[in-house]
Parts: sequence; structure tokens; C-alpha cells
Amino acid sequence: MKRRDFSLAAASTMAAATLATPAVHAQPQRGTEYRPLEKAAPVEAPPGKVEVIEFFWYSCPHCNAFEPMLEAWIQRQPADVHIRRVPVAFRDDFVPQQKLFYTLEAMGKLPELHKKVFMAIHAEKKQLTRQEGIVAWAESQGLDKARFLELFNSFTVVSKAARGTQLQNAFKVQGVPSMGVAGRFYTDGTMAGNMGNALQVVDYLVGEVRKGR
Repeated sequence: MKRRDFSLAAASTMAAATLATPAVHAQPQRGTEYRPLEKAAPVEAPPGKVEVIEFFWYSCPHCNAFEPMLEAWIQRQPADVHIRRVPVAFRDDFVPQQKLFYTLEAMGKLPELHKKVFMAIHAEKKQLTRQEGIVAWAESQGLDKARFLELFNSFTVVSKAARGTQLQNAFKVQGVPSMGVAGRFYTDGTMAGNMGNALQVVDYLVGEVRKGR
């Protein structure tokens, strides 16, 4: 979903095309299929690892459709690839879902519930855009309401959400889902043609980083 296009109905019809896979060039084209950042963005990967970021939004149907493909890709990655997910906030009303992500992370529930958030929004049609709906859903998943609320509004979670937005801006994210590599490169489905191609571009860029390029 492009940054300026928030019509979920229109985006739903585009999601299948986002995942189609005509092949990228054997050597992806700089400035066309990916672009380098003018200024390197901060990374959290340990030394010796290559950081790959997925920028996403829970309410984005493209991100929901991309999730199984991304999961399969993650399973194929060697130990030196460090995966991060970063929820975006193109507008202030995205922030509650950023906080949902980081609250689940703080509670150690992200591996269990990340996919279930997508399912709740896109399959079950839950309204998880505001605090009240998010807290009610979290409680329905067996999470302690008081603890969830405490973390949801904590300085730590609010700060992580703000840093996520700063990182999104550092990469000049144009839409979601999209990918960042090593704090240096950006690609997305529009640049690469679709998200299947974007993952091929990421593979190429990870290889270039390993070579010190």
C-alpha cells in the first residue's frame, strides 16, 4: 500500500498483484529495483549479522497477503541474517497499532500473536484501530488487561513506536510492505515489481553487504 493511498477496498484488489513474481534482473538495478540511502540508518543487528527490516502496517491488506511469503523466506535465511519487523505510522491514527506490536513484544507474546492480529483484522473484521478495541482483543487472547494497558501506555513502548517512525522516515518508506537492508538499502513491491521480486532483491543486497560492498 502506497503512503498516500489508504483506501482499503482498492488496496484489497491489488494485493494479489503485489505477490506475483516475474523475475528481477540477475543483478537488480540500483535506483530502479532498489535504492541506497543517502545517510545510513541505525541498525540493531549484532556484529557480524546483516539486518533486514520489514516495514508493515497491520491494517494493510498487502502486508497481510505478504506475511506467509515473508515467513517462508525467513525460514530459509542463514544465521547471519537478522530480521526485524517495524510497524509504520504514516498518520497519527496508525500509532495504536505500533503500540500493539511493541506491547506484544514486551510481553513476549509476539511470536504467538503477530499472525493472529492480521487474522483478527482481515478475516474476523475486528476494529483494532483504537486503544479500546485493541485492549479488548488482547484480553480475549488471554492477556492480563491491566498489564497490557500498563505496557501499552508505558514510556518504553511509546518510545519504541516513536523510534519506529523515525526509522521509517530515515528509509523514506513510500509504502508497505517494504524492506530495508543493513541500514543502507531500500526496496518495495513498486520498485521491484512485486514483493516476491523484492525478496529476491533483498537476497542480492544481503550478499553484497556480506562482500563488504
